[in-house]
Amino acid sequence: MLDVKRIRLMARMAQYEKNDIRKDMKISTYYKKDYVSLNTLITILWMTVGYGILAALLAVCFMDELMENLTITKVTYLGVGVGGGYIALLIIYIICANVFYRGRHNRAKQRVRKYYRDLSRLGKMEVKEKKKV
Repeated sequence: MLDVKRIRLMARMAQYEKNDIRKDMKISTYYKKDYVSLNTLITILWMTVGYGILAALLAVCFMDELMENLTITKVTYLGVGVGGGYIALLIIYIICANVFYRGRHNRAKQRVRKYYRDLSRLGKMEVKEKKKV
């Protein structure tokens, strides 16, 4: 006889297996600190590359204005502004990436735990059904 609870449980598990299990398993194999640190470091690297490309592009675009009235104080102010902007953006990115990847790891870990709990529940249902027969 068909058990409605068992069918629903199997359908939910099949849907999870079809869509998200590979990504969640990959994430949940890391310790939280390692996953967050690695991905924050990657984010910092790509943010630095992007900021460097943007700064170079703006320098090329405004080269005439930069070279027209160039003095040591203007170069110093420009360097401090670019460096300060980079540091401020870097701090914001570190905080946001840390929060984002911590949450992603927590959610993946919870989904994997729920999957294993459902798998255990399904196994118990099968054992119970075999005992009845």
